[in-house]
Amino acid sequence: MKAATLSVPALELISICMNTVGLPRWARYTGIILAISGDMAFVISVWTMRDSWRAGVSKTDQTELVTDGIYQISRNPAFLGFDLVYVGILLMFFNWLLFAFSIFAMFMFHLQIVKVEEVFLSNVFGSDYEDYKKKVNRYLGRKYNGKGNENHEISSRYEK
Repeated sequence: MKAATLSVPALELISICMNTVGLPRWARYTGIILAISGDMAFVISVWTMRDSWRAGVSKTDQTELVTDGIYQISRNPAFLGFDLVYVGILLMFFNWLLFAFSIFAMFMFHLQIVKVEEVFLSNVFGSDYEDYKKKVNRYLGRKYNGKGNENHEISSRYEK
C-alpha cells in the first residue's frame, strides 16, 4: 500500500514536469475535469466525516458511521476521489509507466477497501453498516430496492 501511495504521486509529478503528451487534446481536457472532480470528492468526503475521519483503520478510536452528505451516493468517496485524480492526471500526461502504476494504486486501494475497511466497519457497526451497504454502492450510486424512499431512514438515523 505504501508503494502505491508514494510511487504514483512521484511518477505523476515527473510526468507533469516532463509534460508527457500521449493522448489527444480532448483527453487532456477530460483529465482536467476528472482530476478536479476527484479533488472535490476527496475534500467533501473529509469535510463530511469531520471528527470521524481516519487515515486507515483505527481499532482504538471510536467513530460514528457517517452516511449523510456525499456518503449517501458513495461508501468510499475519498477513494473514488483518488481514482478520479489518478485517471485525470493519466489522461493529461499519459505514458505507459504512469498507466501501470496508476492501475496498481487503484487496485491496491480497492483491496484496502474490500479486505480491511469493509471488514472493520462490519465488525464495528454490525447491522447498521450492512444495511448501509445494501443501499449505497461502494464507489458511486444508490441501490434501488423498489420499496419507496426508505433509503432516507439510514442517513437521518445518524444526523446530529
